[in-house]
Amino acid sequence: MKTLFNKIGISLFTLVLAFSLVNCKATRNANNKQKGAVIGAAGGAVLGAIIGNNVGKGGNGELGAVIGGVVGGTAGVLIGNKMDKQAQKIEEEIPGATVERVDDGIVVTFDENSGVYFDTNKYNINTASQETLNKLANVFVEFPDTNILVVGHTDNVGTEDYNMTLSKNRAYAVTNYLIGKGLQSGRFTTNWFGESQPMFDNTTTEGRAKNRRVNVAILPNEQMVEEAKQQAGQN
Repeated sequence: MKTLFNKIGISLFTLVLAFSLVNCKATRNANNKQKGAVIGAAGGAVLGAIIGNNVGKGGNGELGAVIGGVVGGTAGVLIGNKMDKQAQKIEEEIPGATVERVDDGIVVTFDENSGVYFDTNKYNINTASQETLNKLANVFVEFPDTNILVVGHTDNVGTEDYNMTLSKNRAYAVTNYLIGKGLQSGRFTTNWFGESQPMFDNTTTEGRAKNRRVNVAILPNEQMVEEAKQQAGQN
């Protein structure tokens, strides 16, 4: 599977990133096994990986519900190990998706060619997308100590207001489907940006298809962080 590492540039965040290389494809270029007491803004890096280089105005989800700071030291290594395993599992189960490890998080990108897609102007979860989301839900069940951020995007065909609503509906369709598979609703935050955050060229057919995407970001929840700190003796 092709795994990407995006250089994040977000004016609202000062990023201090530390990466080491491992053999797993999902973590080869953006692993989070930090060495030493690294303090950073994981929120900025994860947000940048799912919406592009600039923070948009769309959506009303509370991003802070899932995004926190990078955990350093031994606790960060323990968290990194768990997140690496989850990233690898997603990569194995859903080979069409793009899986990135960004700081303490995982970013999974689905476009029209990678398993979760929508018919034109529609936001219902079709049969093919259900199969992919079922696999993703199973991974979330296996790794329960995480929060999940779902973010919807569109291309620039149509009006800005229409696309904002469409991206909202598609993001919530994914969130609600996953919750319907038995996952706790409290793990989820949903956001949307319409056409405002393209990551590809909207003047081409291929670029527009890639911009019609839903991202899923996965981050350690408070319980995982606290357990890692306890194991590391950092409390």
